[in-house]
Amino acid sequence: MRLKHVLRPAVIISNLVAWLVALLWLLPFVGLFMTSTRPFEEVVLQGWWSLAGNYTLANYVEVLTDPQYDLATGFKNSFIVALPSTLAPLLIAALAAYAFSRFSFTMRNLLFVTILVIMAIPQQTMVIPLFFLLKSMGLLDQLLGVILIHSSWGIAWITFFMRNYFSMLPRDVEEAARVDGASYATIFFRIILPLSLPALAAAAAIQFTWVWADFFFALIFLYSPENMVITQKVVTIKGQYQIDWGLLSAGSILAMIPPVLVYAALQKYYLRGMAGWVTGKG
Repeated sequence: MRLKHVLRPAVIISNLVAWLVALLWLLPFVGLFMTSTRPFEEVVLQGWWSLAGNYTLANYVEVLTDPQYDLATGFKNSFIVALPSTLAPLLIAALAAYAFSRFSFTMRNLLFVTILVIMAIPQQTMVIPLFFLLKSMGLLDQLLGVILIHSSWGIAWITFFMRNYFSMLPRDVEEAARVDGASYATIFFRIILPLSLPALAAAAAIQFTWVWADFFFALIFLYSPENMVITQKVVTIKGQYQIDWGLLSAGSILAMIPPVLVYAALQKYYLRGMAGWVTGKG
């Protein structure tokens, strides 16, 4: 009982601090949402945080329906890039991670260290060689080129992520399956992958969010209006001579929705996967 009384104030304080951090984190989004629901004149005259005003969804309707902004094309291209750039590296990295965690082969440690080095390389340092590589392959200003770049970058960190998770899985079930004559492919696809659903969901949520929110690679490698992704399309809303903050805020919020929905759908698995990865890492 005495221990509970000692811990209770600490628990209360930690919860208050967590709520305070969450509220501070939400403040920019609240300001963005308020701006997105107000006319241009009110935002300019009254500022972002004024509670008085005429709130409306007109900015959302305009930014979605006006062909000048063409957000529909941006959404379509972003999905075309983000989905394969999430699923392909997830499968390839899972196979590689299983090999690293279960098999002994020549230069295994060297290959794994190479993956860690690749993770540490800043993306900005690789832009010039990647530009000429895509140009020589005829993939410059093509969605496939950006998909390959995101996939290659995703394979490295997902392999590291999944290898730690596979290392903590018990091997008794795999050994029993081997005794029953199951092949390694059967064990991987029918036993390991179902057991690894939390880690796979966590990796998928992170990879999808990173690819969807990417602006750097898209800016360098995609320049035709019909190939631009949503992050590029949102930037074009600002206009040449003035910035309509309401329209820009509405477009930004719309661009946020897909990764938020992905995280919400995978939240349960995401938390379990991250907890498992930390346990395996330790």
